[in-house]
Amino acid sequence: MAINPIQPGLQGQSLASDTKGVDALRYSASKDPKAAIKETAKQFEGLFMQQLMKSMRQATLSSGMLENSGTQMGTELLDTQLAQSLSGRPGGLSEMIAKHLERQLGEPLANMAKDAASAQTVAATGQTGTAPLPAALQGKERQVGFLKLHDSAAKAAEAETGIPATFMVAQAAHESGWGRHEIRNADGSSSFNLFGIKAGKDWTGPTTTVTTTEVVNGQPHKVQARFRAYASYEESFKDYAKLMKDNPRYSKVVAAGNSAQGFAHGLQRAGYATDPEYAKKLTNMINTTLRLQRATA
Repeated sequence: MAINPIQPGLQGQSLASDTKGVDALRYSASKDPKAAIKETAKQFEGLFMQQLMKSMRQATLSSGMLENSGTQMGTELLDTQLAQSLSGRPGGLSEMIAKHLERQLGEPLANMAKDAASAQTVAATGQTGTAPLPAALQGKERQVGFLKLHDSAAKAAEAETGIPATFMVAQAAHESGWGRHEIRNADGSSSFNLFGIKAGKDWTGPTTTVTTTEVVNGQPHKVQARFRAYASYEESFKDYAKLMKDNPRYSKVVAAGNSAQGFAHGLQRAGYATDPEYAKKLTNMINTTLRLQRATA
């Protein structure tokens, strides 16, 4: 009887004492810290329940009949499975542990992000490990962390397209709400799709289907749409750069050069988004990004 370790996207299949389960939990934490906290809390509760049942059995008088190493092992495995099945229920110990951990981690948890391609994580506290943010940027920790996280990928995309890195990282911020509203896969993990690029008929890579808002005849409508999914944020920037460079629809966007307004209006004219206010919103986001970059330079 084997206890399977946690696989990426699958929770609750092993206790923290399982080495493979720990490795998989670390992987899960890098992609979705909040979900990993809940899973860790559940495993703590499972270990507690298992130890509790062990103590209860030791305190119970045994006749010694029909007992051997085989029955003892079976009992221990049964206790392990029972502990797992009893853990993670609403209102239980794991829920209390998870809430406590979330309070302890606070904003750094909410701001944590990961670029899987470079295997680097950034807790978006606005600090690089050397000096805190200046007073003028207090309260902008998430935004500063987002810009730092995607700086190198945006510059690589600039080298490919000629579009300023600031414009592209600003668009990623607009589309994802500074990372708060990333498109997620069915298992809750990030699709790393920062630009809201949909999966058309020619797309052969991974996809995820989510509910999104489209403006039709001036009215917003909720629709189900398929979006591209990537293995990393860097891959998302690379695909965006390829789209801008190779798709004839966006040739004028690339040609807009260093004009923020020209870039934003070019995207809207090319049909990048259905929101009639898209160009205005993106221009404002580019200006905000420029101010943040100047303040942190």
